[in-house]
Parts: sequence; structure tokens; C-alpha cells
Amino acid sequence: MSSAPASPNPDDHTRRERIERRVRDTDGRRAALYVLLLGLVAFYLAPLEAGLMTAFKTTDAFNRTVPFLPPFGGGFTVEPWEIAFDAMSNALVNSLLLAVPATVLSATLGSIAAYGLTTIDWKYQTALVALFIAGIFIPYQAVLVPLSRLYAIVNTQELLSFLWDLPLMREHYASLVNLIVTHTAYGIPITFLLFRGYYQSLSDEMIEAARLDGASVYSIYRNIVLPLSKPMFAVTLIYQFTQVWNDLLFALVILPSGGGAAAPVTIALNSLTGGIVESFNTQMAGAFVAALPTLLVYVLFGEQFAKGVAGEA
Repeated sequence: MSSAPASPNPDDHTRRERIERRVRDTDGRRAALYVLLLGLVAFYLAPLEAGLMTAFKTTDAFNRTVPFLPPFGGGFTVEPWEIAFDAMSNALVNSLLLAVPATVLSATLGSIAAYGLTTIDWKYQTALVALFIAGIFIPYQAVLVPLSRLYAIVNTQELLSFLWDLPLMREHYASLVNLIVTHTAYGIPITFLLFRGYYQSLSDEMIEAARLDGASVYSIYRNIVLPLSKPMFAVTLIYQFTQVWNDLLFALVILPSGGGAAAPVTIALNSLTGGIVESFNTQMAGAFVAALPTLLVYVLFGEQFAKGVAGEA
């Protein structure tokens, strides 16, 4: 005897319809999310794309076309990039000579201060931490007059006169020394706070075990804390390098006569077109030339930066 075919279960049919409906709803929501994300990406990248297109356009092509459209026909040119690089090449060197030591010094001193005020208990520790934190909230404008008076009294060029006879040294670098000292001092509070938060997450047992083994304060920092600080050094180096590289206010106040031969890239960019506002293509090219070093720093230290932000050792 042959058995009769089993009748379809209504519950299975209902369950299948429910699953298919859920898949369709999920696909619809996912598509809407992708459209939204692509729209946000286009919205935020539109100014960057318009600036890049402008940098490759002739002045006539810029006046005749929409900014974000590429240069068509004879509207393409690299002359703005050549003008910008020729005018800013010396300033790029000055900014590197300024930003690299100021960044390294402020990050190193901030790390040492955070180590001494986080992993070591001693008298007046809380008061000193409060002073460091208060230093973060001092605006640039509040120290401009004291700084200008200070560097009018302290003649760095005379104090470091023994350096100017060395190869590759120039007398106008004395003004850059003033900026390096200023940015180092101004960067220590924020680097201290970043390192302090990172060091508070380190294992107390590891530090205590090193002390029990007879390691000194310096040995613990050099052999244990410093190697574990690479991600946070990446964070502070990227942050400080960007701040120092993009600074214009301190440079205008501290450097004599608008910077002269010691002008950093921000001053050179500000005076790139000699006050001719119509040279938008040259200004945009100069802005991209000035931004390339900071972009390179992000690329080089991006992975360590992500680990530092996440608090990973």
C-alpha cells in the first residue's frame, strides 16, 4: 500500500513567509543605510573635491565652471601647484624644523610628567595635576602680550650665537627656537593629560613587581612604561604635530616683521597670492601643499593612533 502524501503544514508556510518578509525588510533598511552613508560621505568630501578641482583649473576655467566639476578642455593646468610649491618650499622646511622638535619635546615631557604623577604617590601630587589640567584651558590670547615681552627681553640669537657658525645653521632659526619653546610649553598640559589617562590603565601589579625586584623609578619607566607607551605617543605626536603645524597666531606675534626668512607654512600660505583674492586656484594648491605633511603623519602613525585611542598597549 502506498502512503498518502503528507499535507503541507500551515505553520511551516507561515514561518517561511515571515522569514521572507524579514529578509526583504532587512535588505530595504540596509539599502537605505548605504544610501544615507554615501550621501554623508559625498556631503563631507564635496568641499575637498571642489578645492582639488579648483587647484587644477586656470583662472578663466574657474570663472566659467562650477567649482566641483573637473577642468575640461584647455582649463587644466598645474601652474598653481608650481607657484605654490616655489613660494612655500622654504616655509615648509621652517615648519618641519619647528613642528618636529616641538612635538617630540612636548610628548616626551608630557609622558615623563604623567608617569611621575600617576604611578608614583607623593606629596602635593593632586595640586600639581590640577595645575597641569588648568594649563589646558589657558587661551592663546591670554599669553600673547607676556610672550612678546619675554622674547623682547631674552635675545635668543645672542644666547645661541655659537650655533650660527655651524653648517646648515641660519641666524633666522633663532626665531624658530622661540616658537619651539612656546609650543613645547603649551603642549605639555594636553600631552600630560592624555598620557595620564593611558597610564592609569596600566597594571599596578606589573609596576609593583618591578619595584619588588629592585628596579628604580627610571628603570621602570625606561624598560616597562616607555615601551608600552607607543600607541599613546602616536596619539600625542599626531595631535601636537597638527596643532603646531597649523598654528598662525603664535607665529604672527612671536616672529619679527611677519616672519621673514623664518616664516612657517601658515604665514607663507596667508601671503601666497600677495593679497590677490582672485587667485583661488593658487590658494587651493597652496592649501593642499601645506596639508600634505600632516596627512603623511596620519598615514605613518594611523595604526598606532587607533590603538592609543582604544587604550590598547
